[in-house]
Amino acid sequence: MAKLVIQTDKIKNNIKYLSDYFDQHGIEWSLITKVFSGDKEFLEHILTEDVIEKINSVGDSRLTSLKNLKAVNPNMRTIYIKPPAAIYADDVVRYADISLNSSFTTIKALNEAAKRANKTHKVIIMVELGELREGVNREDIIAFYQKVFNMSNIEVIGIGSNLGCMYGIEPTYDKLLQLTLYKELISAKFNKNLPLISGGSSITLPMIEREMIPKDLNHFRVGEAAFFGVSPLKNEPFKELSTDTFEFHANIIELEEKKIVPEGVISDANIGHTAEFDEEDFRSTSVKAILDFGLLDVDEANIEALDESLNFVGITSDMLVVDLGTNTNPDGTDKYKIGDSIKFKPNYMAVARLLNSKFIDKEFA
Repeated sequence: MAKLVIQTDKIKNNIKYLSDYFDQHGIEWSLITKVFSGDKEFLEHILTEDVIEKINSVGDSRLTSLKNLKAVNPNMRTIYIKPPAAIYADDVVRYADISLNSSFTTIKALNEAAKRANKTHKVIIMVELGELREGVNREDIIAFYQKVFNMSNIEVIGIGSNLGCMYGIEPTYDKLLQLTLYKELISAKFNKNLPLISGGSSITLPMIEREMIPKDLNHFRVGEAAFFGVSPLKNEPFKELSTDTFEFHANIIELEEKKIVPEGVISDANIGHTAEFDEEDFRSTSVKAILDFGLLDVDEANIEALDESLNFVGITSDMLVVDLGTNTNPDGTDKYKIGDSIKFKPNYMAVARLLNSKFIDKEFA
């Protein structure tokens, strides 16, 4: 069975490095674990006390994942990072200490749920800054806060925004400055303290040292940089973070020399992705390897073979085919044989899918 190899120590060191880095710049942060879909085994390996001690909260976008976070550590402060559905208000209050919100109807439901649970639920209200995902429209923000401030079991602890996720709108200084100005306006009008301005993410990290974020922006929600070591805007490594934190190993289940171009009429029955052919390919053969995973597990576009000489041929629901050329080493010996594994570097989306697949093993290195 193919397996995902997780470099536990490198990930933990990344998280500790970010905690120290944010601390040096007077910024609080939430570690976002949604890529792991609440995998309890992973959470137990990574979220040890020494790792989370300097983190404001640990967040996810799935209630089942938050439930598992609380199961791993009941005292861990959790944050629900997408606007919740009102129908699940009781569960949100139960498993999330903080939630991001943009709907007054939902916050009303959270207030009632918090009353029933004899709790005060903390919220960060999201503002629309151009990404056109979650967020209260800017012209409505004052009236929105006024209504929420009057709720008995809701504590508004901040204002936030989401940029760079759906349309990829860059979190520029001007965009983030708008967020801080709204915070000042709200604080002055209602004489309320909003301790958190939450507009930072993995994309925003490189802007800190370049002094391209407003000084009042003091809360980041970070997942990709912690687990993959990169800032996704340009997919570049950030500072001293490790980027070789995951490997995907797939097994060779067939190895044969075959024609490059398929024979017969190609119908609409193909369900996978396939490579394109050149005219010279019609007369050629090469060694093909079939690997033991497919589209049900991960999309080939989200993994990169560590052996750059391999070429993608095609993928179906449960198998992937690669072209090995002549499959020979410089000394004339076979490069691969049946039973060998081929290693890939998975990206964020690949890891998320692989951890969700029941057909993929996990190994903590």
